[in-house]
Amino acid sequence: MQNAVTELMRISPLADELAGLFSKAGHKLYLVGGSVRDVMLGRGSHDLDFTTDARPQQVLDIVRGWADNIWEVGIAFGTVGVTKQGSLLEITTFRADSYDRVTRNPEVTFGDTIEEDLLRRDFSVNAMAIDLAAKKFVDPYDGMSALRDRLLDTPATPQESFADDPLRMLRAARFAAQLGFTPAPRVVKAMTEMAGEIDRITAERVQAELSKLLLADDPRPGLELMVDTGLAERVLPEVPGMRLAIDEHHQHKDVYQHSLTVLRQAIELEKTHEPTSEPDLILRLAALLHDVGKPRTREFQPGGGVSFHHHEVVGAKMARKRLRELKYSKEIIESVSQLVFLHLRFHGYGKGEWTDSAVRRYVTDAGDLLPRLHKLVRADCTTRNRRKAAALQATYDQLEERIARLREQEDLARVRPDLDGNAIMELLGLQPGPQVGQAWKFLKELRLDRGPLDHDEAVAELLKWAAANGITPPA
Repeated sequence: MQNAVTELMRISPLADELAGLFSKAGHKLYLVGGSVRDVMLGRGSHDLDFTTDARPQQVLDIVRGWADNIWEVGIAFGTVGVTKQGSLLEITTFRADSYDRVTRNPEVTFGDTIEEDLLRRDFSVNAMAIDLAAKKFVDPYDGMSALRDRLLDTPATPQESFADDPLRMLRAARFAAQLGFTPAPRVVKAMTEMAGEIDRITAERVQAELSKLLLADDPRPGLELMVDTGLAERVLPEVPGMRLAIDEHHQHKDVYQHSLTVLRQAIELEKTHEPTSEPDLILRLAALLHDVGKPRTREFQPGGGVSFHHHEVVGAKMARKRLRELKYSKEIIESVSQLVFLHLRFHGYGKGEWTDSAVRRYVTDAGDLLPRLHKLVRADCTTRNRRKAAALQATYDQLEERIARLREQEDLARVRPDLDGNAIMELLGLQPGPQVGQAWKFLKELRLDRGPLDHDEAVAELLKWAAANGITPPA
Protein backbone atom coordinates (compact mmCIF):
# COMPACT_ATOMS: atom_id res chain seq x y z
CA MET A 1 0.00 0.00 0.00
CA GLN A 2 2.78 2.38 0.88
CA ASN A 3 4.53 1.58 -2.39
CA ALA A 4 1.35 2.58 -4.23
CA VAL A 5 1.29 5.90 -2.38
CA THR A 6 4.94 6.51 -3.21
CA GLU A 7 4.41 5.63 -6.87
CA LEU A 8 1.44 7.95 -7.12
CA MET A 9 3.37 10.86 -5.67
CA ARG A 10 6.14 10.19 -8.18
CA ILE A 11 3.94 10.13 -11.26
CA SER A 12 1.52 12.87 -10.22
CA PRO A 13 3.11 15.81 -8.45
CA LEU A 14 -0.07 17.74 -9.25
CA ALA A 15 -1.94 15.63 -6.70
CA ASP A 16 0.52 16.64 -3.97
CA GLU A 17 0.32 20.28 -5.02
CA LEU A 18 -3.47 20.27 -4.98
CA ALA A 19 -3.55 18.53 -1.59
CA GLY A 20 -1.46 21.36 -0.16
CA LEU A 21 -4.07 23.90 -1.28
CA PHE A 22 -6.87 21.94 0.39
CA SER A 23 -4.88 21.42 3.60
CA LYS A 24 -4.16 25.15 3.77
CA ALA A 25 -7.91 25.78 3.51
CA GLY A 26 -8.60 23.26 6.31
CA HIS A 27 -9.97 20.45 4.15
CA LYS A 28 -9.00 16.88 3.30
CA LEU A 29 -8.38 15.65 -0.23
CA TYR A 30 -8.25 12.05 -1.39
CA LEU A 31 -7.32 10.45 -4.68
CA VAL A 32 -10.04 7.90 -5.23
CA GLY A 33 -11.60 5.22 -7.39
CA GLY A 34 -10.26 4.10 -10.74
CA SER A 35 -7.29 6.43 -10.46
CA VAL A 36 -5.98 4.51 -7.43
CA ARG A 37 -6.81 1.14 -8.98
CA ASP A 38 -5.00 1.99 -12.19
CA VAL A 39 -1.88 3.22 -10.40
CA MET A 40 -1.60 -0.18 -8.71
CA LEU A 41 -2.17 -1.98 -11.99
CA GLY A 42 0.49 0.09 -13.73
CA ARG A 43 -2.14 1.77 -15.90
CA GLY A 44 -1.26 5.39 -15.18
CA SER A 45 -3.58 8.14 -16.42
CA HIS A 46 -3.47 11.90 -16.84
CA ASP A 47 -7.09 12.05 -15.67
CA LEU A 48 -7.41 11.89 -11.89
CA ASP A 49 -10.46 11.69 -9.61
CA PHE A 50 -10.47 13.26 -6.17
CA THR A 51 -12.96 13.45 -3.32
CA THR A 52 -13.06 15.92 -0.45
CA ASP A 53 -15.03 17.03 2.58
CA ALA A 54 -15.13 20.56 1.10
CA ARG A 55 -18.49 21.58 -0.38
CA PRO A 56 -18.62 22.53 -4.08
CA GLN A 57 -18.45 26.30 -3.54
CA GLN A 58 -15.47 25.83 -1.22
CA VAL A 59 -13.77 23.70 -3.88
CA LEU A 60 -14.25 26.50 -6.41
CA ASP A 61 -12.70 28.99 -4.01
CA ILE A 62 -9.67 26.73 -3.44
CA VAL A 63 -8.87 25.96 -7.10
CA ARG A 64 -9.62 29.40 -8.53
CA GLY A 65 -6.31 31.02 -9.46
CA TRP A 66 -4.49 27.66 -9.45
CA ALA A 67 -6.30 25.75 -12.21
CA ASP A 68 -5.74 26.57 -15.88
CA ASN A 69 -9.45 26.09 -16.54
CA ILE A 70 -12.51 25.39 -14.38
CA TRP A 71 -15.94 24.13 -15.38
CA GLU A 72 -19.04 23.64 -13.30
CA VAL A 73 -21.18 21.37 -15.48
CA GLY A 74 -21.41 18.72 -12.73
CA ILE A 75 -21.55 21.04 -9.76
CA ALA A 76 -25.16 20.07 -8.95
CA PHE A 77 -23.78 16.58 -8.30
CA GLY A 78 -20.88 17.96 -6.28
CA THR A 79 -18.25 17.76 -9.03
CA VAL A 80 -15.88 20.55 -10.08
CA GLY A 81 -13.67 19.90 -13.09
CA VAL A 82 -10.31 21.55 -13.64
CA THR A 83 -7.40 21.26 -16.02
CA LYS A 84 -3.82 21.83 -14.99
CA GLN A 85 -0.74 21.37 -17.18
CA GLY A 86 -2.67 19.18 -19.60
CA SER A 87 -4.19 16.94 -16.92
CA LEU A 88 -7.91 16.62 -16.26
CA LEU A 89 -8.83 16.62 -12.57
CA GLU A 90 -12.32 16.04 -11.17
CA ILE A 91 -12.96 16.94 -7.54
CA THR A 92 -16.20 15.68 -5.98
CA THR A 93 -17.57 16.37 -2.52
CA PHE A 94 -18.14 13.27 -0.33
CA ARG A 95 -21.47 11.72 -1.35
CA ALA A 96 -24.02 9.75 0.68
CA ASP A 97 -26.70 9.46 -2.00
CA SER A 98 -29.99 7.61 -1.88
CA TYR A 99 -31.70 6.17 -4.98
CA ASP A 100 -35.36 5.94 -5.94
CA ARG A 101 -34.65 2.52 -7.53
CA VAL A 102 -36.93 3.39 -10.42
CA THR A 103 -34.29 5.24 -12.44
CA ARG A 104 -30.54 5.30 -11.80
CA ASN A 105 -30.64 8.96 -10.78
CA PRO A 106 -29.60 9.57 -7.17
CA GLU A 107 -30.99 12.09 -4.77
CA VAL A 108 -27.73 13.92 -4.25
CA THR A 109 -26.73 14.12 -0.59
CA PHE A 110 -23.29 15.24 0.52
CA GLY A 111 -21.52 13.05 3.07
CA ASP A 112 -19.11 13.70 5.90
CA THR A 113 -16.63 10.80 5.82
CA ILE A 114 -14.45 9.05 3.28
CA GLU A 115 -15.74 5.65 4.45
CA GLU A 116 -19.33 6.65 3.72
CA ASP A 117 -18.30 7.92 0.28
CA LEU A 118 -16.42 4.73 -0.60
CA LEU A 119 -19.32 2.51 0.47
CA ARG A 120 -21.52 3.92 -2.34
CA ARG A 121 -19.02 3.03 -5.08
CA ASP A 122 -19.55 0.20 -7.54
CA PHE A 123 -16.77 -2.28 -6.75
CA SER A 124 -14.29 -2.68 -3.93
CA VAL A 125 -11.33 -2.28 -6.32
CA ASN A 126 -12.77 1.18 -7.02
CA ALA A 127 -13.43 1.88 -3.33
CA MET A 128 -9.84 2.57 -2.32
CA ALA A 129 -8.42 6.03 -1.68
CA ILE A 130 -5.19 7.79 -0.81
CA ASP A 131 -5.21 10.50 1.85
CA LEU A 132 -2.96 12.95 0.03
CA ALA A 133 -2.08 15.10 3.03
CA ALA A 134 -1.20 12.21 5.33
CA LYS A 135 0.17 10.08 2.45
CA LYS A 136 -1.85 7.13 3.77
CA PHE A 137 -3.77 4.40 2.03
CA VAL A 138 -7.50 4.12 2.84
CA ASP A 139 -9.12 0.74 2.17
CA PRO A 140 -12.13 0.06 4.41
CA TYR A 141 -13.68 -2.55 2.08
CA ASP A 142 -10.57 -4.63 1.33
CA GLY A 143 -10.15 -3.50 -2.23
CA MET A 144 -6.44 -4.35 -2.10
CA SER A 145 -7.18 -8.04 -1.52
CA ALA A 146 -9.70 -8.00 -4.35
CA LEU A 147 -7.14 -6.34 -6.60
CA ARG A 148 -4.52 -8.92 -5.67
CA ASP A 149 -6.96 -11.75 -6.38
CA ARG A 150 -8.26 -10.00 -9.52
CA LEU A 151 -11.77 -10.25 -8.08
CA LEU A 152 -14.80 -8.06 -8.73
CA ASP A 153 -16.89 -7.63 -5.60
CA THR A 154 -19.03 -4.84 -4.19
CA PRO A 155 -18.47 -2.77 -1.01
CA ALA A 156 -22.15 -3.15 -0.06
CA THR A 157 -24.13 -6.26 -1.06
CA PRO A 158 -24.43 -6.72 -4.82
CA GLN A 159 -28.20 -6.58 -4.53
CA GLU A 160 -28.02 -3.14 -2.90
CA SER A 161 -25.41 -1.91 -5.34
CA PHE A 162 -27.24 -3.06 -8.49
CA ALA A 163 -30.64 -1.91 -7.23
CA ASP A 164 -29.15 1.56 -6.76
CA ASP A 165 -27.61 1.59 -10.23
CA PRO A 166 -28.26 -1.36 -12.59
CA LEU A 167 -25.65 -0.03 -15.00
CA ARG A 168 -23.10 -1.46 -12.56
CA MET A 169 -23.94 -4.93 -13.87
CA LEU A 170 -22.75 -3.90 -17.32
CA ARG A 171 -19.72 -2.27 -15.71
CA ALA A 172 -18.92 -5.64 -14.12
CA ALA A 173 -18.89 -7.20 -17.59
CA ARG A 174 -16.79 -4.33 -18.90
CA PHE A 175 -14.21 -4.71 -16.09
CA ALA A 176 -14.09 -8.45 -16.71
CA ALA A 177 -13.06 -7.61 -20.27
CA GLN A 178 -10.81 -4.60 -19.62
CA LEU A 179 -9.03 -5.82 -16.49
CA GLY A 180 -9.37 -9.59 -16.76
CA PHE A 181 -11.03 -9.68 -13.31
CA THR A 182 -13.38 -12.50 -12.25
CA PRO A 183 -16.67 -11.50 -10.63
CA ALA A 184 -17.31 -12.93 -7.16
CA PRO A 185 -19.95 -15.67 -7.05
CA ARG A 186 -22.36 -13.40 -5.16
CA VAL A 187 -21.94 -10.77 -7.89
CA VAL A 188 -22.76 -13.30 -10.62
CA LYS A 189 -25.77 -14.50 -8.62
CA ALA A 190 -27.10 -10.96 -8.19
CA MET A 191 -26.53 -10.16 -11.88
CA THR A 192 -28.47 -13.27 -12.88
CA GLU A 193 -31.36 -12.52 -10.53
CA MET A 194 -31.50 -8.82 -11.39
CA ALA A 195 -30.71 -8.79 -15.12
CA GLY A 196 -34.12 -7.31 -15.90
CA GLU A 197 -33.25 -4.21 -13.89
CA ILE A 198 -31.01 -3.09 -16.76
CA ASP A 199 -34.22 -2.04 -18.54
CA ARG A 200 -34.17 1.05 -16.28
CA ILE A 201 -31.03 2.27 -18.03
CA THR A 202 -31.18 4.43 -21.15
CA ALA A 203 -30.02 2.97 -24.46
CA GLU A 204 -27.28 5.61 -24.70
CA ARG A 205 -25.66 4.52 -21.43
CA VAL A 206 -25.96 0.85 -22.29
CA GLN A 207 -24.32 1.55 -25.64
CA ALA A 208 -21.44 3.43 -24.01
CA GLU A 209 -20.65 0.53 -21.66
CA LEU A 210 -21.00 -2.05 -24.43
CA SER A 211 -18.62 -0.09 -26.65
CA LYS A 212 -16.02 0.17 -23.89
CA LEU A 213 -16.32 -3.58 -23.34
CA LEU A 214 -15.85 -4.35 -27.03
CA LEU A 215 -12.82 -2.06 -27.25
CA ALA A 216 -11.01 -3.97 -24.49
CA ASP A 217 -8.00 -6.09 -25.38
CA ASP A 218 -10.07 -9.23 -24.76
CA PRO A 219 -13.84 -8.64 -24.85
CA ARG A 220 -14.70 -12.34 -24.58
CA PRO A 221 -14.88 -12.69 -20.75
CA GLY A 222 -17.19 -9.70 -20.56
CA LEU A 223 -19.46 -10.95 -23.34
CA GLU A 224 -19.61 -14.42 -21.80
CA LEU A 225 -20.54 -12.92 -18.43
CA MET A 226 -23.35 -10.96 -20.09
CA VAL A 227 -24.67 -14.08 -21.82
CA ASP A 228 -24.31 -16.40 -18.81
CA THR A 229 -26.17 -14.04 -16.47
CA GLY A 230 -28.97 -13.21 -18.91
CA LEU A 231 -27.88 -9.59 -19.20
CA ALA A 232 -27.25 -9.97 -22.92
CA GLU A 233 -30.85 -11.12 -23.42
CA ARG A 234 -31.92 -7.65 -22.33
CA VAL A 235 -29.44 -5.49 -24.26
CA LEU A 236 -28.04 -7.60 -27.13
CA PRO A 237 -30.32 -10.65 -27.50
CA GLU A 238 -28.98 -11.55 -30.94
CA VAL A 239 -25.73 -12.76 -29.35
CA PRO A 240 -27.16 -15.39 -26.97
CA GLY A 241 -29.61 -16.15 -29.77
CA MET A 242 -26.72 -17.65 -31.74
CA ARG A 243 -26.38 -20.53 -29.27
CA LEU A 244 -27.85 -23.18 -31.55
CA ALA A 245 -28.38 -26.76 -30.48
CA ILE A 246 -25.90 -28.96 -32.33
CA ASP A 247 -27.75 -31.23 -34.73
CA GLU A 248 -27.22 -34.97 -34.43
CA HIS A 249 -24.93 -35.07 -37.46
CA HIS A 250 -22.77 -32.18 -36.17
CA GLN A 251 -22.98 -30.50 -39.54
CA HIS A 252 -22.45 -26.98 -38.20
CA LYS A 253 -20.40 -25.19 -35.57
CA ASP A 254 -21.89 -23.54 -32.52
CA VAL A 255 -22.51 -20.13 -34.03
CA TYR A 256 -22.09 -18.28 -30.72
CA GLN A 257 -18.67 -19.79 -29.98
CA HIS A 258 -17.66 -19.32 -33.61
CA SER A 259 -18.56 -15.62 -33.43
CA LEU A 260 -16.50 -15.11 -30.27
CA THR A 261 -13.55 -16.72 -32.05
CA VAL A 262 -14.05 -14.51 -35.11
CA LEU A 263 -14.06 -11.47 -32.81
CA ARG A 264 -10.77 -12.54 -31.24
CA GLN A 265 -9.18 -13.16 -34.64
CA ALA A 266 -10.42 -9.83 -35.98
CA ILE A 267 -8.78 -8.08 -33.02
CA GLU A 268 -5.51 -9.86 -33.80
CA LEU A 269 -5.76 -8.72 -37.43
CA GLU A 270 -6.19 -5.09 -36.35
CA LYS A 271 -2.50 -5.12 -35.49
CA THR A 272 -1.15 -7.41 -38.20
CA HIS A 273 -3.20 -6.99 -41.38
CA GLU A 274 -3.28 -3.38 -42.58
CA PRO A 275 -2.62 -2.28 -38.96
CA THR A 276 -4.76 0.39 -37.32
CA SER A 277 -3.52 2.52 -34.45
CA GLU A 278 -6.70 2.25 -32.38
CA PRO A 279 -9.15 -0.56 -31.54
CA ASP A 280 -11.77 -0.66 -34.28
CA LEU A 281 -15.34 -0.64 -32.89
CA ILE A 282 -16.95 -1.04 -36.32
CA LEU A 283 -14.86 -4.12 -37.15
CA ARG A 284 -15.48 -5.64 -33.71
CA LEU A 285 -19.24 -5.12 -33.88
CA ALA A 286 -19.30 -6.65 -37.36
CA ALA A 287 -17.24 -9.64 -36.21
CA LEU A 288 -19.55 -10.25 -33.26
CA LEU A 289 -22.75 -9.86 -35.28
CA HIS A 290 -21.76 -11.24 -38.69
CA ASP A 291 -23.70 -14.51 -38.23
CA VAL A 292 -26.71 -13.27 -36.24
CA GLY A 293 -28.93 -14.17 -39.19
CA LYS A 294 -28.13 -17.88 -38.98
CA PRO A 295 -30.72 -18.93 -36.37
CA ARG A 296 -33.54 -17.43 -38.44
CA THR A 297 -32.36 -19.01 -41.69
CA ARG A 298 -31.33 -22.48 -40.48
CA GLU A 299 -32.82 -25.36 -42.49
CA PHE A 300 -32.10 -29.04 -42.08
CA GLN A 301 -31.54 -30.75 -45.41
CA PRO A 302 -32.33 -34.34 -46.41
CA GLY A 303 -29.39 -36.52 -45.49
CA GLY A 304 -28.45 -34.48 -42.44
CA GLY A 305 -27.07 -31.29 -43.95
CA VAL A 306 -27.76 -27.82 -42.61
CA SER A 307 -28.11 -24.62 -44.63
CA PHE A 308 -28.29 -20.94 -43.73
CA HIS A 309 -29.34 -19.44 -47.06
CA HIS A 310 -29.21 -15.65 -47.20
CA HIS A 311 -28.20 -15.36 -43.54
CA GLU A 312 -26.01 -12.41 -44.48
CA VAL A 313 -29.06 -10.50 -45.79
CA VAL A 314 -31.16 -11.30 -42.73
CA GLY A 315 -28.20 -10.64 -40.44
CA ALA A 316 -27.55 -7.20 -41.91
CA LYS A 317 -31.15 -6.19 -41.21
CA MET A 318 -30.98 -7.57 -37.68
CA ALA A 319 -27.70 -5.79 -36.97
CA ARG A 320 -29.08 -2.50 -38.29
CA LYS A 321 -32.20 -2.79 -36.12
CA ARG A 322 -30.29 -3.63 -32.93
CA LEU A 323 -27.70 -0.90 -33.40
CA ARG A 324 -30.44 1.65 -34.00
CA GLU A 325 -32.12 0.62 -30.76
CA LEU A 326 -28.79 1.06 -28.98
CA LYS A 327 -28.57 4.58 -30.43
CA TYR A 328 -25.32 4.07 -32.32
CA SER A 329 -24.40 6.72 -34.88
CA LYS A 330 -25.65 6.43 -38.46
CA GLU A 331 -22.07 5.85 -39.66
CA ILE A 332 -21.56 2.89 -37.31
CA ILE A 333 -24.98 1.40 -38.10
CA GLU A 334 -24.49 1.57 -41.89
CA SER A 335 -20.89 0.39 -41.78
CA VAL A 336 -21.54 -2.61 -39.53
CA SER A 337 -24.65 -3.72 -41.42
CA GLN A 338 -22.82 -3.42 -44.76
CA LEU A 339 -19.92 -5.53 -43.47
CA VAL A 340 -22.38 -8.17 -42.24
CA PHE A 341 -24.07 -8.10 -45.67
CA LEU A 342 -20.77 -8.48 -47.54
CA HIS A 343 -18.92 -10.95 -45.31
CA LEU A 344 -20.05 -14.00 -47.30
CA ARG A 345 -19.38 -12.56 -50.77
CA PHE A 346 -15.81 -13.88 -50.94
CA HIS A 347 -16.94 -17.49 -50.69
CA GLY A 348 -18.17 -17.27 -54.27
CA TYR A 349 -14.60 -16.59 -55.38
CA GLY A 350 -13.78 -20.30 -55.42
CA LYS A 351 -10.20 -20.80 -56.59
CA GLY A 352 -10.07 -17.54 -58.47
CA GLU A 353 -13.00 -17.89 -60.85
CA TRP A 354 -14.10 -14.27 -60.43
CA THR A 355 -13.80 -12.05 -63.48
CA ASP A 356 -12.17 -8.63 -63.18
CA SER A 357 -15.73 -7.28 -63.23
CA ALA A 358 -16.60 -9.28 -60.10
CA VAL A 359 -13.45 -8.01 -58.37
CA ARG A 360 -14.37 -4.42 -59.26
CA ARG A 361 -17.84 -4.93 -57.80
CA TYR A 362 -16.39 -6.40 -54.61
CA VAL A 363 -14.19 -3.33 -54.15
CA THR A 364 -16.92 -0.87 -55.16
CA ASP A 365 -19.56 -2.40 -52.88
CA ALA A 366 -17.16 -2.35 -49.94
CA GLY A 367 -15.97 1.20 -50.63
CA ASP A 368 -14.09 2.65 -47.66
CA LEU A 369 -14.93 -0.50 -45.68
CA LEU A 370 -12.64 -2.67 -47.83
CA PRO A 371 -9.73 -2.84 -45.30
CA ARG A 372 -12.22 -3.89 -42.61
CA LEU A 373 -13.86 -6.40 -44.96
CA HIS A 374 -10.45 -7.97 -45.62
CA LYS A 375 -9.97 -8.48 -41.88
CA LEU A 376 -13.51 -9.72 -41.26
CA VAL A 377 -13.37 -12.31 -44.04
CA ARG A 378 -9.97 -13.57 -42.89
CA ALA A 379 -11.14 -13.69 -39.26
CA ASP A 380 -14.22 -15.68 -40.30
CA CYS A 381 -12.06 -18.73 -41.00
CA THR A 382 -12.18 -20.77 -37.77
CA THR A 383 -11.74 -24.29 -39.13
CA ARG A 384 -9.35 -26.54 -37.20
CA ASN A 385 -8.31 -28.17 -40.46
CA ARG A 386 -4.95 -26.48 -41.01
CA ARG A 387 -4.77 -27.39 -44.69
CA LYS A 388 -8.22 -25.93 -45.36
CA ALA A 389 -7.44 -22.79 -43.34
CA ALA A 390 -4.17 -22.25 -45.18
CA ALA A 391 -5.91 -22.72 -48.54
CA LEU A 392 -8.57 -20.13 -47.66
CA GLN A 393 -5.97 -17.60 -46.56
CA ALA A 394 -3.91 -18.20 -49.70
CA THR A 395 -6.98 -17.69 -51.88
CA TYR A 396 -7.74 -14.42 -50.14
CA ASP A 397 -4.11 -13.39 -50.60
CA GLN A 398 -4.65 -13.97 -54.32
CA LEU A 399 -7.80 -11.82 -54.30
CA GLU A 400 -5.97 -8.96 -52.59
CA GLU A 401 -3.18 -9.25 -55.15
CA ARG A 402 -5.73 -9.00 -57.98
CA ILE A 403 -7.24 -5.93 -56.35
CA ALA A 404 -3.79 -4.37 -56.12
CA ARG A 405 -3.08 -5.09 -59.80
CA LEU A 406 -6.38 -3.57 -60.92
CA ARG A 407 -5.71 -0.53 -58.75
CA GLU A 408 -2.48 0.02 -60.65
CA GLN A 409 -4.49 0.13 -63.88
CA GLU A 410 -7.55 2.12 -62.76
CA ASP A 411 -8.93 4.06 -59.80
CA LEU A 412 -11.04 1.39 -58.10
CA ALA A 413 -11.82 3.68 -55.19
CA ARG A 414 -13.84 5.95 -57.48
CA VAL A 415 -15.48 3.77 -60.08
CA ARG A 416 -17.81 6.16 -61.92
CA PRO A 417 -19.37 6.17 -65.39
CA ASP A 418 -17.16 7.36 -68.22
CA LEU A 419 -19.72 10.13 -68.90
CA ASP A 420 -21.07 12.35 -66.15
CA GLY A 421 -24.64 13.59 -65.71
CA ASN A 422 -24.08 16.78 -67.68
CA ALA A 423 -22.71 14.87 -70.66
CA ILE A 424 -25.63 12.42 -70.53
CA MET A 425 -28.20 15.26 -70.56
CA GLU A 426 -26.44 17.01 -73.44
CA LEU A 427 -26.09 13.88 -75.58
CA LEU A 428 -29.65 12.67 -74.99
CA GLY A 429 -31.37 16.06 -74.77
CA LEU A 430 -32.73 15.29 -71.30
CA GLN A 431 -33.64 17.55 -68.41
CA PRO A 432 -32.64 16.53 -64.86
CA GLY A 433 -34.82 13.63 -63.76
CA PRO A 434 -35.11 9.84 -63.37
CA GLN A 435 -34.00 9.04 -66.94
CA VAL A 436 -30.64 10.72 -66.34
CA GLY A 437 -30.18 8.59 -63.23
CA GLN A 438 -31.10 5.43 -65.15
CA ALA A 439 -28.58 6.26 -67.89
CA TRP A 440 -25.90 7.03 -65.29
CA LYS A 441 -26.55 3.70 -63.57
CA PHE A 442 -26.34 1.85 -66.90
CA LEU A 443 -22.96 3.42 -67.66
CA LYS A 444 -21.66 2.62 -64.18
CA GLU A 445 -22.65 -1.05 -64.57
CA LEU A 446 -20.89 -1.03 -67.93
CA ARG A 447 -17.80 0.48 -66.33
CA LEU A 448 -17.78 -2.21 -63.65
CA ASP A 449 -18.17 -4.96 -66.25
CA ARG A 450 -15.63 -3.78 -68.84
CA GLY A 451 -13.35 -1.36 -67.05
CA PRO A 452 -12.60 2.16 -68.36
CA LEU A 453 -14.03 2.97 -71.81
CA ASP A 454 -12.75 5.68 -74.15
CA HIS A 455 -15.11 8.59 -74.81
CA ASP A 456 -16.38 7.49 -78.23
CA GLU A 457 -17.07 3.95 -76.99
CA ALA A 458 -19.00 5.28 -73.97
CA VAL A 459 -21.07 7.59 -76.21
CA ALA A 460 -21.89 4.71 -78.57
CA GLU A 461 -23.04 2.50 -75.69
CA LEU A 462 -25.16 5.33 -74.24
CA LEU A 463 -26.89 5.87 -77.59
CA LYS A 464 -27.63 2.14 -77.85
CA TRP A 465 -29.16 2.24 -74.39
CA ALA A 466 -31.24 5.32 -75.32
CA ALA A 467 -32.63 3.63 -78.42
CA ALA A 468 -33.56 0.53 -76.43
CA ASN A 469 -35.40 2.70 -73.91
CA GLY A 470 -37.33 4.84 -76.41
CA ILE A 471 -35.23 7.97 -75.97
CA THR A 472 -34.49 9.94 -79.17
CA PRO A 473 -31.38 12.10 -78.89
CA PRO A 474 -31.36 15.53 -80.56
CA ALA A 475 -30.04 15.64 -84.12
